[in-house]
Amino acid sequence: MSMRMFQQFQKQMEKLQDELKTQTVQASAGGGAVTVVASGDQQIKSIQIDPAAVDPDDADLLADMLTVAVNDALQQSQELAKQKLGGLTGGLNIPGLG
Repeated sequence: MSMRMFQQFQKQMEKLQDELKTQTVQASAGGGAVTVVASGDQQIKSIQIDPAAVDPDDADLLADMLTVAVNDALQQSQELAKQKLGGLTGGLNIPGLG
């Protein structure tokens, strides 16, 4: 790979990474009782909890719903990143890029 090609690749990669920061995915658990929004760069942007899901006698259920929703949102975010960056990397397995 020539230096010019590498620089073009690097610019395209930076552009795609910036785009991923602005794109979001959403996941929910408990029939929508917990909703998590994550960005394409795997940052949790928000967590919404339906007040009806807060039962002081069953905090474990809320914790379980949060765990499921966060993990699902992060998985969707990683898939989004793979889709975006996959065309640029040509399917290469580059550490840190999905």
